[in-house]
Amino acid sequence: MSCSDESKDDFYVAYSSTPLEVVIPENFPEIQYDLDNNNITQEAFELGKMLFYEGKLSANNAIPCAFCHEQAFAFTHHGHNLSHGVNGGIGFRNAQPIQNMAFQMEFMWDGAASHLDLQPIIPITSALEMGETLSNVITKLKNDASYQYAFARAFENGEINSENMLKALSQFMVMMVSSNSKYDKYVRGEDDILLSDLELNGKNVFEQKCAGCHSTDLFTDHSYRNNGLPINPMLNDKGRFNVLEDPNDLYKFRVPSLRNVEVTFPYMHDGRFSTLEAVLNFYDSGMIDNGNVDDSLLREDGSYGISLTENEKESIIAFLKTLTDYEFLHDERFSEF
Repeated sequence: MSCSDESKDDFYVAYSSTPLEVVIPENFPEIQYDLDNNNITQEAFELGKMLFYEGKLSANNAIPCAFCHEQAFAFTHHGHNLSHGVNGGIGFRNAQPIQNMAFQMEFMWDGAASHLDLQPIIPITSALEMGETLSNVITKLKNDASYQYAFARAFENGEINSENMLKALSQFMVMMVSSNSKYDKYVRGEDDILLSDLELNGKNVFEQKCAGCHSTDLFTDHSYRNNGLPINPMLNDKGRFNVLEDPNDLYKFRVPSLRNVEVTFPYMHDGRFSTLEAVLNFYDSGMIDNGNVDDSLLREDGSYGISLTENEKESIIAFLKTLTDYEFLHDERFSEF
């Protein structure tokens, strides 16, 4: 097969459409992604996987999406407080996990992306992350024979353009459903899985004190909240305010899902906490009034926080570890090799 655009007419690649089913777990809410507008196929999924691990999406051809999203850690940037990028650039937020994206309507810590198809544009074009333009990426892909073939197989028009590239990436991410943790099997009554007394106690405490924000079996209500974090003076990240410039959104960040939280450290939008113990200690005694803290975190004595005993902290952490989905973390469908 020829590598140049000029000789494309010298070969013919048949478009193929092998449907892939997006399995919606019985304990999950309804899917939000419009599958009718982007039918999931094996061919486009495989193209999306190629693109996810492709360095050509960055300015130096060395920083793929997978650089900040490692599968073993629920597709987070393991061990890094803030995401890294081209030319040694360091971003200003912690890389979020990639899982169950099809059940969300907004993305990023501040909700700057309102559609999954548009989300990759932000890191690709960020000077601190991938530092590239969509037009340059498409030019590089057009000059690569493997992508000439893959796009022709995946899309009926066979075009290598930004729309098809973004749709392929979405198909790869839509298939990333994490739903086979110990907790999932317990609530669905599968494999005779039972929770220990400590895990059950943690589940009860979690439902009483944490589920107001981390609700449903996605463990997020998708809202934006100010949880009383002391302001990081080096970043002064104003969160959701940066998107809409609404004073009511000052220092509000998206409530993250807690699925696979055992392996997605460090925590918070700026990765300031390295352990779950540190997170719970913060909620118990580290919150401050920065002027816009969520009302649900106001205690009767006028302070902010969630009162937790040491036993409750231990129990909650034991429960949170039941949300680790080892099948997802090792699923070869999403692995590079």
